[in-house]
Amino acid sequence: CFFSRAQQSADNDPGELTSQPVWTGSVLRDLNRFLSPKRTVKPDAVTTMSPAGCPHVNSFKVDNWKQNLRVIYQCFVWSGSAETRKRKAKSCICHMCGAHLNRLHSCLYCVFFACFAKKHIHEHAKSKRHNLAIDLLYGGIYCFMCQDYIYDKDMEQIAKEEQRKAWKIQGKTAFNTHTVAYTTRIGEKYSTWEPTKRELELLRHNPKRRRITSNCTIGLRGLINLGNTCFMNCIVQALTHTPLLRDFFLSDRHKCEMQSNSCLVCEMSQLFQEFYSGHRSPHIPFRLLHLVWTHARHLAGYEQQDAHEFLIAALDVLHRHCKDDNGKKANNPNHCNCIIDQIFTGGLQSDVTCQVCHGVSTTIDPFWDISLDLPGSSTPFWPLSPGGDGSALNGESHTTGATTLTDCLRRFTRPEHLGSSAKIKCSGCHSYQESTKQLTMKKLPIVACFHLKRFEHSAKLRRKITTYVSFPLELDMTPFMASSKESRMNGQYQQTVDPFNNDNKYSLFAVVNHQGTLESGHYTTFIRQHKDQWFKCDDAIITKASIKDVLDSEGYLLFYHKQFLEYE
Repeated sequence: CFFSRAQQSADNDPGELTSQPVWTGSVLRDLNRFLSPKRTVKPDAVTTMSPAGCPHVNSFKVDNWKQNLRVIYQCFVWSGSAETRKRKAKSCICHMCGAHLNRLHSCLYCVFFACFAKKHIHEHAKSKRHNLAIDLLYGGIYCFMCQDYIYDKDMEQIAKEEQRKAWKIQGKTAFNTHTVAYTTRIGEKYSTWEPTKRELELLRHNPKRRRITSNCTIGLRGLINLGNTCFMNCIVQALTHTPLLRDFFLSDRHKCEMQSNSCLVCEMSQLFQEFYSGHRSPHIPFRLLHLVWTHARHLAGYEQQDAHEFLIAALDVLHRHCKDDNGKKANNPNHCNCIIDQIFTGGLQSDVTCQVCHGVSTTIDPFWDISLDLPGSSTPFWPLSPGGDGSALNGESHTTGATTLTDCLRRFTRPEHLGSSAKIKCSGCHSYQESTKQLTMKKLPIVACFHLKRFEHSAKLRRKITTYVSFPLELDMTPFMASSKESRMNGQYQQTVDPFNNDNKYSLFAVVNHQGTLESGHYTTFIRQHKDQWFKCDDAIITKASIKDVLDSEGYLLFYHKQFLEYE
């Protein structure tokens, strides 16, 4: 039987490789005989694929077509064993020009390999009237009558089954004790790399490493605007330049067990690979947009969306699709150790103090970002007396009269009298009493995101607040910690400077800006590539920016990371 010989040849043949294509012997002759060119369709005109699918696959689905297709996937596409991969590398060349690349395809009706890019496979299809071909890298089926890659449920099922078999063979032969880190949508397998003894020896004898120079552009890549998607592009730029998130995804640490191709974490893994591949052409994030629409329905459609809303939705979906270090699903945001919570989650302490017995009720809630009110909004408690807190500590000045980020944080963490209309039941007094509420930082996240509330929505008012807010390159959050609360007197902070303690100190690495009005606007991002190099990301266009450009910008979302993450 041909198929048993083909399978045996594909997986068990221990013979030496020769300089001639291995698949040109009896296996190819038998495969040609089974893939008879008699089952062809005479094309009268080029057609388009209907919503029901390609009608031309029926000409292939006769006799033992399923077994024939399985053999093609085993021998020419997935190639599970090392031996079959070597055979594929030597034999799968264009029969017209001899090239290995140029998107090689194989005819489904006969064993004929040809380039797709140079249209050699098109010439074969036209001359032989063989209308179906298979992509030897991705495994997709192309119909020359429909002039498109097609989807057929039965063929797709066979492709997935053979792909899983190939991965299983690879796991047994090459990755004995390792689990798959994640699989991309193009069928490639990424596994945890551990050097062999030979590789360790080479590393010891070659200690010189490739250094990233100051003018290196790896990691800088524009994003195509897919129709009012600047809100997504600016957040993607900020996330892909988040140090720990970048290290996580570039080390293939995500282990996905989702059955469908709907995992946003897998797509982010692919996105990081694209950003740090060295390619300079703008990336088209169509699949990311589709997954966002799928998992965050309120963001679906081509209307303008809020970048802050997209950030929270993206972190939420990533959090739900992640697993923590113990392999547990991240369903509880209060007790999770997934990469999203490790980086972005902090603890916000709320102290409610009874005005009668001075009893304090304390709760701690997780947060991913801090939303700060601005002067000019309808919220009370502005203005604040200048300079009495951490402004000097953070290098901010009130000489120009500008509001600072520290002012906003002071406003956020100062005691607030709840009033008689919001009495609480005091556990000490056992009755409803007036109280004060104060928010402080119990636990700081590795990456702190500050959201300046520039968009005001109310029953009577919808507008954008354009108040300029000065923000520093380096930020010390010590005055706003719960542990510093005892040193506060009358709303002022006791400033203590410890140059050796960097636990609460942050460095700015990304700024998202909004230009325009509430009804019509555009988002851009400043990102820090190296310690002192900044770039402006405006969808597909990336230009160099100065520190002054960054600090003079309006600011909508400010991203800081802890200073102990500074890399030389």
